[in-house]
Amino acid sequence: MSPQTPRPRRTPAPERAAAHHGWLQALGTVLAGLLAMIVTASLGLWAAGAADLPDNAFPRVVAATVVTAVGGTIELSGDAGPFADTDADLTVIPLSVPLVGALVIASGFLRPLRHRAVAGAAELAGWAARIAALWLAALIGLALTARQTFDIPLGDVGDLFGTSARVGFETAVAPTVFFGLLWLAGVLVLALLVSRGAPLPARLLRLQESVRPAAYAMVGLLLAYVGLGLVIGVVVALTRGHAAETAAVLLLGLPNLVWLTFTIGLGATWDSQVEGPFGLPMPQLLDEVMRGPDVSTLDLGSLAEHDGRVWWLVVVNAVLLLVAAFVMAARSPARVRLWQHAVHMAVALLLAVLMVCLVARVSAHYGLSVLGIGDLGGDLGGELYLRPRTGSALGFAVLWGLVTGFLGGVLAKGVRRRGAVDAGVDRR
Repeated sequence: MSPQTPRPRRTPAPERAAAHHGWLQALGTVLAGLLAMIVTASLGLWAAGAADLPDNAFPRVVAATVVTAVGGTIELSGDAGPFADTDADLTVIPLSVPLVGALVIASGFLRPLRHRAVAGAAELAGWAARIAALWLAALIGLALTARQTFDIPLGDVGDLFGTSARVGFETAVAPTVFFGLLWLAGVLVLALLVSRGAPLPARLLRLQESVRPAAYAMVGLLLAYVGLGLVIGVVVALTRGHAAETAAVLLLGLPNLVWLTFTIGLGATWDSQVEGPFGLPMPQLLDEVMRGPDVSTLDLGSLAEHDGRVWWLVVVNAVLLLVAAFVMAARSPARVRLWQHAVHMAVALLLAVLMVCLVARVSAHYGLSVLGIGDLGGDLGGELYLRPRTGSALGFAVLWGLVTGFLGGVLAKGVRRRGAVDAGVDRR
């Protein structure tokens, strides 16, 4: 009997899939996300009038905007000659830009993983590492591009003392790389948690029952607020004019505005101050409350003193939170009890509000002193900040989460879900 020819070894399906997660796909994912952020930032800055900046500074300002969008650090500097000092700092994240980038990168990361039940930890780590390596190169390129210096005319003050002012910015490379990679890690992990179709390592499959439904509900909730704000912004631009200014807000700071409003509707309080030439891209109502020499309080009560319609924020929050809680419960196994739905919703909402409190805060200051005599006011100095009272905001988030999570679980009882055969089990 003649010996049989040995059959070629068949590569297991996970290994074949891992081989497909090559550098070319990773490059496409990174380039698509980076391009989406650059286009969004460019259009927003163009609508805000930044295209008219001198010394061909527009591309470098766009790069700086993308750097700050992913958590990077921009250092401001000033020089006003031997008779004057300048002092400036700026901390703000234009959240429209990273939101667009996160959606694009998450989509590219998940695309090769579709239609699979389980993926090995080594495979997922290798796929993420390729994206991270290319993203690191992009961060360094942005950091080296984002630097510029501007001349500031001082008018009569400059003529009197024979001095001129220069301000500039440059990227702190090390913090930008660290926070940029941290941002990417958060995007990739959240993408895995939110997507029901993305595979998880076998040891993490238990997350599909508790974490994934809650993560999906919170991401959907935050995106729903962005979508609602986008519709309102487009209507305002079409009916009330100021289309360019409205477009700048939508393209740069829409999540900043709607997520701030979301937390206020929950009962949170923000401390704020706007003084000098600074301003925030927000409706006139908020600007009126914030502007002044003293610290202002942004909450439902202070806003209602100017416009009673802000109480509708509570109604909108209640409806959207209840929908999110229902979606979370409907995507959970039938054996999950009502009190567990409440706890899951409370924890998820607490983390969502904590994220908003961390990324939506704003701080800006610019001052010029001549011969050591204080800040010159008017157009040459000012201060702006917006900070949450985090403790109370998180407390309201937990309260809302417990109530809406329980009610969402009650509403989802009639929905057929995974594990519905266990419906006879007491889930109180």
